[in-house]
This record gives sequence, C-alpha cells and structure tokens, in this order.
Amino acid sequence: MADVKRVCCIGAGYVGGPTCAIIASKCPDITVTVVDLSQARINEWNSDKLPIFEPGLDDLVKQCRGKNLFFSTEIEKGIKEADLIFISVNTPTKNYGIGKGRAADLKYIESAARKIAEVAVSSKIVVEKSTVPVKAAESIAHILQANHRRGVHYQVLSNPEFLAEGTAVKDLMYPDRVLIGGELSEEGNRAIMALSNIYQHWVPKDNIITMNTWSSELSKLTANAFLAQRISSINAISAVCEATGADVSEVAHAIGTDSRIGPKFLQASVGFGGSCFQKDVLNLVYLCECLNLPDVAVYWQTVIEMNEFQKRRFARRVIEALFNTVTNKRIAIFGFAFKKDTGDTRESPSIYICKYLMDEQAKLAIYDPKVDHEQMISDLTHPSISDNPTRVQELVTLTKDPYEAARSAHAIVICTEWDEFKDYDYQKIYDSMLKPAFIFDGRMILDHKQLQKIGYHVETIGKRLSDDVHTGKSTSVP
Repeated sequence: MADVKRVCCIGAGYVGGPTCAIIASKCPDITVTVVDLSQARINEWNSDKLPIFEPGLDDLVKQCRGKNLFFSTEIEKGIKEADLIFISVNTPTKNYGIGKGRAADLKYIESAARKIAEVAVSSKIVVEKSTVPVKAAESIAHILQANHRRGVHYQVLSNPEFLAEGTAVKDLMYPDRVLIGGELSEEGNRAIMALSNIYQHWVPKDNIITMNTWSSELSKLTANAFLAQRISSINAISAVCEATGADVSEVAHAIGTDSRIGPKFLQASVGFGGSCFQKDVLNLVYLCECLNLPDVAVYWQTVIEMNEFQKRRFARRVIEALFNTVTNKRIAIFGFAFKKDTGDTRESPSIYICKYLMDEQAKLAIYDPKVDHEQMISDLTHPSISDNPTRVQELVTLTKDPYEAARSAHAIVICTEWDEFKDYDYQKIYDSMLKPAFIFDGRMILDHKQLQKIGYHVETIGKRLSDDVHTGKSTSVP
C-alpha cells in the first residue's frame, strides 16, 4: 500500500476539487481522478467555467486537467483503479429523524463506503476527507470489512480538511498542519506513511501530524467550533459596544495584541456562515448530548444562538433606523455570498437578513459579483426562508450592477465584505437614492466618515455613529 500511483476522490465539491487539483499539481507522478454522480457538475469541472470560484483554482485545474487530473462520472472505474480513495462527499446536518437539526447526515458517506466494498478488487487505502462525527471512520471500516472480497484489505484514515473558502488554494498550498489519523498497527502505520508521502511533495514533514483516528476527527470539529466561538464572542461584545458607545474595532485590536488571544477571527460582523461552522458546532452539540454531557452541549449551543441573535439584531437595526417600517421601501443588498472571494451561499447571513426584511414587506434589490441569480432564488425560496415563492418574486429584484441596485433605494445593506464594495462611487450612488439615504455596513469595510461627509446616515456593527442626516455633519456619541 505504500506506493500510491493512482488516487480517486469520490465527490467533486468544494473540498474534493481543489484538494485533488493541488495533489495533481504537486505530484505529477500520481494520476488523480475526481468522480461524482452529477454529470452536470463533472461537465463544469471539464469546462472553462468551473462549478466553484476560488482565486487561483482555474489556472491550477487547466494546468493539470487531461494530464494527470481527470473528472469523471465513471465511479466504479475510478475505485477499481485507485490505490488510495478520498471520500469527500457532503455531510449536511440532518433535517429529519433522530438528531434532526444537529447530527450530521452520513448517508452519503455510507453510500460511498458500500460502493467501494462492492466494486473494489484490490486492497485500498480509504481516506475520510469529509467532516464527520467521531468514530465515523470506524463505521466506514466496519462496512468495508463486512462486505470485502477475499484477498481485498482496507485501511481507513482520517484526513480532515482545514481550507477556508476564498483562500482554499493558498490554504492547501501552505497548510498550517496536515492531520492524518489511522489505526495504531503496523498496517495502519504503513497507510499513514503512504498518505504522508503524498503530502510531503510540498508540505514540510514537521507540519504533518499523525494521531489516532478519533483524535483526528475530533480535532476538525473542535477547530471549527473554536473559530465560530471567537466570532460569536466578538459579535456579543459588538452589542455591548453599541449600547455603551465603545468601538468594537478598538476593543478587538486591544485584546488581539495579547499574545494569548491573537488578532484572528476577531472581526465583528453580521454573523458567520458557510458550510462548516454551524454544521460542525451543531455536530459537536449532538455528540455531547449522545455522550450524556448536557452541560457541554449547552455551552456549544450558545455559539449558534449568538450567531442567530446577531443576524436578527442587525436586521432589526435596519428596520428601526428606517423609521420603524420598511414596507414597500427599496433596500439594496450588497453581497449574497457568505464571505468574499467565493460564490458559496450556504448559511450566508445575507439570506437571513433578506428573510427578515421580506417578512416586513421590504423590496430588495440584490447584487453579488459571483453568486448566480438562480442560486439566490433557490436560497430565498427555500421553505425555511419563505413559504411563498410568489412573495419572493414580488419583493426581490436581482441585478448585475450595484449602481442599478441602489437607484431609488432608501438604504444600502452591506452583507458580504467584497473588496470592490470599497471602491464604488458613493457620491454617484447617493445622488441616485431617496433621502435620507442610509448605509448599513454589516462588515465594517467602508470609510464611514467619508460617507457621512457625502450625506449618508451610516450604521455599522459595534459602533454608534451620530450624524445629522440633513447636513451630513457628524458628531461622536459620548
């Protein structure tokens, strides 16, 4: 098993695609095939427009595709030919049955394991790449061993990903660490070494950490839980700042200079989103409940509750500032992705801000530089967001131009920290808006003093700004 020449990845998503592109780029002697059930998704990976947007990914894929990087729907062929198989399928939060709303849905993981056992005719290293609960690798191993052919053996490893959308290529190229968890046996150690040898093509050996499988799985959940906790913590403090006149940016800078705390993930905002933070914290909550640790479960649940509070609080602030009614008022939403430099909208705070405003009958004009309009409509008409698709059609306008979105609007709401939002001609935008013109900066990225000089009434996270909306003169609140 130590000599890996062919790698197969089951799942052509946000993790599988970029990870395999990096492996193919750094390991030209290894043939990498990404397989998926979706013909449409595979077609996109084989086209000039990839299914996901990540800075640097296009060039990377085009450099290797057709040489030692392939995208295919021939799942059985990919499994049979591979020495090492990554399972990189979706593990959404369950929306049914036991653990609904908290537990990870492992049906796709199990389906992948059963498919491997069904078609494999030679021994394989199977690598759990998806984020999963502790002991999921053990379940995969049980399925494989219970259904294996004579002479076919498996080693199951945990190799969680730590990439962040928007910086995935950089994160994969220069990882802080690579975790590999496996069985503590001679065969397990050989499998760990085989995967480690792949990463050592570009990752320093000291940055590759090996451990038992369960520690590796829990480390992934814990890392995301701690990061989500930091965001919820600074957002909780932002509410205190608004109530007292403190500035959350100054507070964050002050505590971030403490070497024990550090500055990262202390940017107050409208809330966190994405595919991992909420899902993984909820997964940890459910794990604690199953382990009869209710107090620990409650502790982590508050991280999610604070995130929900922040989104509701921001939307309520918009409504209150607009004279306690947004009915039939045009509000421009700048940003729909959950963060900049990605087209991903999963758990995006923007979706929930739009929901709360639509509930108050606001008319929304939405602009995002990367999110497809079809995705926006899909998100806004989801039953959890709106039970009336017709209402969405009546209240929402999707634009391809931010200036058009803001024309005749009462307010602009910044929901995503896209860099381009900083460079717009806000005087031109102001001239086209209804007065008083409001900007609600949910990401704290704009020059608030300059906007106030133009004449905007500015509201932002974690800071109280006072201005005369008629003259544009501003004063600080004591």
